[in-house]
Amino acid sequence: MKIDLNYKGDEEFTSTNENGNNAEIDMRSADLKQHQSPTELLLSALGACAAVEIVSMVKKRRKTFVDLSAEISGERREEHPRGFTKIHLKYVITSPDLTDEEADRIVNLATTKYCSVAGSLSAEQTHSFEIKRN
Repeated sequence: MKIDLNYKGDEEFTSTNENGNNAEIDMRSADLKQHQSPTELLLSALGACAAVEIVSMVKKRRKTFVDLSAEISGERREEHPRGFTKIHLKYVITSPDLTDEEADRIVNLATTKYCSVAGSLSAEQTHSFEIKRN
């Protein structure tokens, strides 16, 4: 795996993968921000990594999958480097026939076993879920 990073301007970069897909990155102040910062992208990557697994496992269990959303929050150290110390992932799965027990097992496996982004982080990670049945 290889990523090319190119300078666009002060506090602004473009990241390109081997397939030519781009991600815009900026570290500007909130009032000037147009894209996610590197740490926001890390939380996004973590959430999406586990989400792909959750959707796949719900469907493999032949449950009706309607939708999924997530809220990922992180706490960072005050001193530099300001890495994450705690990360919490909350998934909201919309499925009329998925049980709480199944969702708990699926979310646990996705976030602790199958997500390679989660496995790459040293921060304490917790997770929860909610099921919408409408």
